[in-house]
Amino acid sequence: MSMTDPISDFLTRVRNAIKAEKKTVDIPASKFKKEIAEILKNTKYIEDYKILDVDSPQKMISIRLKYSNGESVITGIKKISKPGIRKYVENEKLPKVRNGLGIALISTSKGLMTDSQARKLGVGGEVICEVW
Repeated sequence: MSMTDPISDFLTRVRNAIKAEKKTVDIPASKFKKEIAEILKNTKYIEDYKILDVDSPQKMISIRLKYSNGESVITGIKKISKPGIRKYVENEKLPKVRNGLGIALISTSKGLMTDSQARKLGVGGEVICEVW
């Protein structure tokens, strides 16, 4: 079965794992999903991730979720740009998630980065999702 929006699937799997209070979640791998996992790790929203080389043509990313005092560090995760409606912003109009308490992932010409990194570099791009 082909998937129309693999990034939405990634975010939904993470959201569902958090609601079920799972420690890890496995997601079909791609280069873009690995970049998202790397940013989530660097911004301390997840503990760690690793690429699983399973006995199938599709590799998997295993994400170890981060909890503090029994509560997930990720309290919300929302897809912004969808396949039918892409959301592009200029560097002056980059979103501030929860007044700076969250991050927005921006796909720019210089790669995937957080909204604060994009502001520093002075680039805009496609707003992929928001995490808080």
